[in-house]
Amino acid sequence: MSYVTEQILESLRDARVSKGFSQRELSARSGVPQSHISKIESGGVDLRVSSLIALARALDLELFVATKKSVPAIKSIIRSSQGISDKGEALSPAYQLEEDDDD
Repeated sequence: MSYVTEQILESLRDARVSKGFSQRELSARSGVPQSHISKIESGGVDLRVSSLIALARALDLELFVATKKSVPAIKSIIRSSQGISDKGEALSPAYQLEEDDDD
């Protein structure tokens, strides 16, 4: 299994877990059989594009095709939206609202 495939499978599994979905619940939401989801997550079957699209939609994920040249910029945007710098460090907000001191 390629590194990219492993990343996709891990992303799907992480998204399912973070949403609090069991494989059975994801199956009901996506139309992909639970046994197939189990095999996909374990790397036991090749992930078909139709299954990937159905799972991504059920997990509120967006799929897109990008040129290799644009991937570093896209990854940087994603990291910054998650509060992580290009060096993997936590970013502090550019501004912070002051707390009201009602005492």
